[in-house]
Amino acid sequence: MPKNGANISLTSYDDIFSTEESRQTEQIQQIPIADLHPFKNHPFKVLDDEAMQRTVESVAQFGVLAPLIVRPREEGGYEIISGHRRQHAAELAGLTTLPVIVRDMDDNQAIINMVDSNLQRESILPSERAFAYKMKLEAIKNQGARSDLTSAQLGPKLTAAEKVALDSDDSKSQVKRFIRLTHLIPELLDLVDQKKVSFNPAVELSYLADSEQRDFLEAMQDTQNAPSLSQAQRIKKLSQEGKCSYDAIFDIMGEEKKAEQDRVTIKNDVLRKYFPRSYTPKQMEDTIIKLLEQWQKKRQRSQER
Repeated sequence: MPKNGANISLTSYDDIFSTEESRQTEQIQQIPIADLHPFKNHPFKVLDDEAMQRTVESVAQFGVLAPLIVRPREEGGYEIISGHRRQHAAELAGLTTLPVIVRDMDDNQAIINMVDSNLQRESILPSERAFAYKMKLEAIKNQGARSDLTSAQLGPKLTAAEKVALDSDDSKSQVKRFIRLTHLIPELLDLVDQKKVSFNPAVELSYLADSEQRDFLEAMQDTQNAPSLSQAQRIKKLSQEGKCSYDAIFDIMGEEKKAEQDRVTIKNDVLRKYFPRSYTPKQMEDTIIKLLEQWQKKRQRSQER
């Protein structure tokens, strides 16, 4: 029998989008896993990583303590609103049924609840946040005027972007910048998730046409350089002027950045050949400085002679 207090990582998101009154009247049902289906165009990835393995082990030992939130599907079964990771972990753990709470929701409300529940996660990829914000923004717009979109009883109504920002840790402008990432081709967006292209340059590059983005990827690979913000802005300007070609992008990406001009880098595996394995990076640095000081003094003595 599951123990109370265990499986902390599976804390329910139920409180996010239900009232106390509704929770008291709702019943938890045991539903076959085969009847549970992922949310359509679910923007959040369910990965078989170390965190998932820990969740699987927890579920195998204690069960799923927090019920999933689902809604009925017209074609049969249920669509998961909250609990995709728990559902996947339960499958891997060999469970055949899961505790769920069934709620009737229209498409827009389902999207809003799905996004809000997943945004509570500690680690979210830029691509996940981008498509989640976009889905929620469109859902709020589809809902039209609502009384809960006012900042006060007689105050001005919030825009859809302001409403998305209100429920997140990002400002309205940052929400819009994240949504810009959805204009990136998948290969480029993957590089943003992998932190090979920084967020701010990626936003600028999102204004390029798909063909220009592919030219950029090729130029980035050929030059072996990641874009700085200023480089991305210049490439964006070329696109706006109709002058964005592979050659033009290559010229910009091939430029040596000032920070690189002022920096000498020696790879760790090169240095390690000259030091005992027990040496820390700080000890290696101190030794190199001492040797350079001795070399400089020797050169000065030679010049004085």
